[in-house]
This record gives sequence, structure tokens and C-alpha cells, in this order.
Amino acid sequence: MDSAVDPQPRFEEKDFEAALRPKALAEFEGQPRVRDQLGLVLDAARHRGTSPDHVLLSGPPGLGKTTLAMIIAAELGVNLRISSGPAIQHAGDLAAILSGLDAGDVLFLDEIHRLARPAEEMLYLAMEDFRVDVIVGKGPGATAIPIDLPPFTLVGATTRAGLLPGPLRDRFGFTGQLEFYDAADLAGIVAASAGKLGVRLADGADQEIASRSRGTPRIANRLLRRVRDYTQVAGEDFVTVAHARAALELYEVDERGLDRLDRAVLGNLCTLFGGGPVGLSTLALSVGEETETVSEVAEPFLIREGLMMRTPRGRVATTAGWRHMRLEPPAGETPLFV
Repeated sequence: MDSAVDPQPRFEEKDFEAALRPKALAEFEGQPRVRDQLGLVLDAARHRGTSPDHVLLSGPPGLGKTTLAMIIAAELGVNLRISSGPAIQHAGDLAAILSGLDAGDVLFLDEIHRLARPAEEMLYLAMEDFRVDVIVGKGPGATAIPIDLPPFTLVGATTRAGLLPGPLRDRFGFTGQLEFYDAADLAGIVAASAGKLGVRLADGADQEIASRSRGTPRIANRLLRRVRDYTQVAGEDFVTVAHARAALELYEVDERGLDRLDRAVLGNLCTLFGGGPVGLSTLALSVGEETETVSEVAEPFLIREGLMMRTPRGRVATTAGWRHMRLEPPAGETPLFV
């Protein structure tokens, strides 16, 4: 059954990201465990008439950490201040942000694990006692001036929870670990986003886009945009499964969500290095990318899909990896996965 939505886009392109973000917890697709736990924290705070505990959200990029921070502020009916760890290099930077908060405000710090050490130590006192000490002067004549802060809620987001110092992590009252989405939840997100954009989807088109989105809503929405472009240029009214496949093949996204870099890494691992083991730097050189790009962009997804493995001797292609590249593993070798 075709989705009945307005064929005319309802939002300007510049408002794309804001338009697709859910505005309430009830609208937030997927992550049921985190959503229910966070809802309980917010409901309890509303019943007490106080600010909720500080919230730490961790997980890979694109899963909705920023969106949840915005939802927390919206559910509480308070202002949201947004900054990031790399942007706060001095304690004075953090003091200026904290002193500008009103009672009950939500402060969102993205990539909080990259906060500078002096700012991090100031944040300990602010989170626990709602106070900061500003140092005026230098040397023996320096004076600490205490500044009281209104109660606020800090929402920290991190893609690398293991890099957070223990004292900072322990000061959060609630920690939510976001997981990759399954295909059904992603299909629902694609359908909802299509409705907001005025894109009409034929049966199965949302599942086709979702299946190539690597379990990540941000990627699903990006692919939806590209499929929309393809369909509009083709002069069609509906996005069909065939349109979605043709568009994503044009943009080099295969049926499992591997893109050009992923296939280059996996292909070279199989064809140039016989399936491995091979070192990361050698593998990165073979595809003309930095080692950080391969290790942080391509490798996690390939390993999660069971197409590649890390071993003490280097990276190794699995049997599934060989087969995905439509290649046969070398004869006589024990397959890592059947």
C-alpha cells in the first residue's frame, strides 16, 4: 500500500536535519530500553519539581545522542545550551558557559571525552555542588572566587566511553548506551522521514533503504535524500524498490551497506594480500587512505558484519568477506567463518 503523503516538500533544504529530528520521546524510534529508562528519569524529576540527574549518552555516531539531548530539554520545557569537548580548551571557557545558564537549563556537551583537563576538573565541582571557583591573578597572589550556579542538567555524549575518566563518569546519574538499530526500526524511521519531506514511498522502498543504512538513522536519512534526488530527476511520483536500488548502486552503496571505501579495503585484503594477515598501515596505503580513516570508518563496520577480523598478526578476511566480494577463499585454508 502506498504511503499517502503530500508530494510537495514541507521544509526547506537548510531545515532538513531539524525537520527530521523527533521532538518528543514518544516519537523517538528504536532504542526502547534507553527511551523507557530516560522517560522514567524525566517523569520522576517532573514529579519532584527538580532538575533530573546528569545524563551520559554513549554509542557510535549517528544513533541519536544529540536528538535525545534536544528531546530532554523539550520534555522539560527548558532552554538547551550546546557545546562540545574540543571547543572548551580552558577552564574559563567552561565557566563562561556555566555562568550563563538559567535554573533548570540543559547543557549538552558533545564528545565530552575530549574535554581539556582543567575544564574537566572544574566540571566535577559544577556537576556535584553547582559551583565553580574562578581563579583571579597568578602566583601567590591568586584568589579563588566561588560562583554559585543554578541547578542544571548536563547531558554528555561520547563515542568512546572508555576514554572518560572514572571521576567524570561516576558523576552522571544515568548512563544510556545506544545500540545500532535493526532493519525494522530503521524502516520506520525512513518512512517517517519520507512523510516529513513529502516523499512518497511504494511498498518495500523503506526496507530497501533501511537494509543498506548500516544500522544508523543518520545514514538512513542521508540515503533517503539521495534516493529522493534520483526519483525526482527521473520524473517519477513514487520511490519504488527499483528506484532505491538504482540510486544506491549509483552512489556505490551495496546491498549490505558497504560503500566504496569498505569494498576497497575488503577487496584489497582478499586480492592483494591473499586474505591476510596484513598490517593496518599497509592496508591503508593500498587504498590510498590514512590509517585513522580505515580503522575508524571502514574497519568497525566490516568487523561488525563478520567480513573481516583483527588478529595479533594483522587484519584477516573471513569466509563471509571473500564471498561478499564474490571470491573464493584460497584452497586448503581453514575458513574463519562458514
